[in-house]
Amino acid sequence: MPFAGVRVLALESRRSAEIAELIRKQGGDPFVAPSMREVPVEADAQAQRLLAGEFDMMILLTGVGTRQLHGLWGDAFVDALRRLTVVARGPKPVAALRELGLAPAITAPEPNTWRELLRAIEGRPERRIAVQEYGRSNPELLEALRARGAEVAAIRVYRYALPDDTAPLREAARSLAAGGFQVALFTTAVQIEHLARVAREEGIEEAALAGLRRCFVASIGPTTTEALEEFEVRPAFEPSHPKMGILVLEAAQRAHS
Repeated sequence: MPFAGVRVLALESRRSAEIAELIRKQGGDPFVAPSMREVPVEADAQAQRLLAGEFDMMILLTGVGTRQLHGLWGDAFVDALRRLTVVARGPKPVAALRELGLAPAITAPEPNTWRELLRAIEGRPERRIAVQEYGRSNPELLEALRARGAEVAAIRVYRYALPDDTAPLREAARSLAAGGFQVALFTTAVQIEHLARVAREEGIEEAALAGLRRCFVASIGPTTTEALEEFEVRPAFEPSHPKMGILVLEAAQRAHS
């Protein structure tokens, strides 16, 4: 089998059982340490402006955020989207829109980063733009839109926090520091931030990061790679498509070779 029994670290939270099974199918010994939870935040004045029809374009960055906005406002949110140009960053917000009986006017192509999104809407006439943010802000996207002359409002519906049970994540940090993993898989940027945070709290941040740098590290895509590189972790590769199943499959093939 491609992983050939090596110990594989994954930090996936919502799909932890699924990624563990994928790793096992590729012959790996998975250790899954959920690294985050999504905490809803209160709707603000910018959100009320969206419902009042004060924007020309709505950029949806995540499926979770799209569903949470609908959960907050119901049909009023759907009606607001029908009145403006809807842009989806990738397949997850597209799927969430489909559940509401809607389709985006524009979808960013793979690997679905803010850079592809910017290229997809280049030359558009809309100048009042609402951006549904995810767990952390994306200042590069907001500033790039403003540089084009747009009035931009960020609508944040949740933030990332550590999981309620941090014991597996702390165990992962200690095992990294001891050289206990050969492969590490990252599926979102916040995972490395939270891993480093708990390692710092344990007094082993440098040792844990050094252990991670010795691993075969796979990153789901450019945004996650950038976050890893901020901690001087250089991923071995990004998958051919930013999908979790493809990440595990191609990591197994490459790690084996």
